[in-house]
Amino acid sequence: MLTAFATAFRTPDLRKKILFTLLIIMVFRLGSTIPAPNVNIQQLNVCRTQAATGDNAGLYSMVNLFSGGALLQLAIFALGIMPYITASIILQLLIVVIPRLEALKQEGASGTAKITQYTRYLTLVLAIIQATAFTTLAVNDQLFQGCTGIVYSTDIFPVVVMILTMTAGTSIIMWMGELITDRGVGNGMSVMIFTQIVAQFPSSLWAIKVAHETDATKGWFIFLLVVAVGLLVMLGIIFMEQAQRRIPVQYAKRMVGTRMFGGSTTYIPLKVNQAGVIPVIFASSMLYLPVLYAQFQPNTSVGQWVAQNFTRGDHWAYNLAFFLMIIAFAYFYVAITFNPEEVADNMKKYGGFIPSYRAGKPTERYLGFVLSRLTLPGSLYLAIIAMIPTLAIVLLNTSQKFVFGGTSILIIVGVGLDTIKQIESQLQQRNYEGFLH
Repeated sequence: MLTAFATAFRTPDLRKKILFTLLIIMVFRLGSTIPAPNVNIQQLNVCRTQAATGDNAGLYSMVNLFSGGALLQLAIFALGIMPYITASIILQLLIVVIPRLEALKQEGASGTAKITQYTRYLTLVLAIIQATAFTTLAVNDQLFQGCTGIVYSTDIFPVVVMILTMTAGTSIIMWMGELITDRGVGNGMSVMIFTQIVAQFPSSLWAIKVAHETDATKGWFIFLLVVAVGLLVMLGIIFMEQAQRRIPVQYAKRMVGTRMFGGSTTYIPLKVNQAGVIPVIFASSMLYLPVLYAQFQPNTSVGQWVAQNFTRGDHWAYNLAFFLMIIAFAYFYVAITFNPEEVADNMKKYGGFIPSYRAGKPTERYLGFVLSRLTLPGSLYLAIIAMIPTLAIVLLNTSQKFVFGGTSILIIVGVGLDTIKQIESQLQQRNYEGFLH
């Protein structure tokens, strides 16, 4: 593997792509540390320190996950890539229910470009809404409970400048992500998410050690235990992410003019985790809505109940809802992204069939049956991985989030595997040994 890395850097065009990607990542991380205008840095640091050790530490850790620490610093890249992720998910759902968008998807490259343009517009709208929400919380001294003076001025002009700055930061992140996709290595948006999450790993790991530093031996033991368990979790995730059911497909021979086509055998790869990390993101986003309501309405009975049971993330009601929602969203997302009827029709159109099953409806029913059976272990796997941080909080008796679990580790492993495969494919095109050989 190390030899393959060295070979990648010795390849001129691949070296340029890797260095270009690293340069964009450096700019991205720099923007995640520069505060927006009108932010009182000294007071903000005090508030962040109090929040990290308070009762709501789990909540702030969850809120800060996808911004790489930029959100609670009110940086110019505070919103991170989340508005784009949300917009992409919404567009994927709308394609299923709006015929016009479905027709665009079937038009090929031109239709995809149009949908991408709609995604950008929706990203800006969501960025404005989210920037307004978090700026309002900061101006009203509700971003950190019991901490005031985060902004210098509450006048309309400085507040509007803060909102526009954060929105512009999201636009720049989108542009940089597309630059990585076009001129760098890997999917740009995925690499940006990967960068934001990995940026929190060193501090999160060290915070676990510090939380148990009353006994120096115990502190280092817990630290090493967390790393060892984390590596095992990563190994299990890699195994599950690579697992797939291969359904054989046979194409009959047919004459087209004077040439014979077909007669080949291939397969349809159905992954055990067909939905990816999207169900966990769905469930996390939905469960954050009542928390946001509790921050705006802290004195109501509903707000107080949510504050008691949903902020730390270790209450049984929160975890039961999280577990069930992940399973439900996994089935829902697989149902809208993989259409057995469309796959069966395409196979029938090109003369393909699954051995022992007739083309058309029997093939469609068989694909649906296999997919539903695969989704069950896939959804349970996602739900169990998402529960690991909660189990760690209970077992370690700490308020610090366990970094080797939940959405973060799923994204890190998934993006890492995808990026390595892309580099490997480019190496193999030049007859070099890949990473996984």
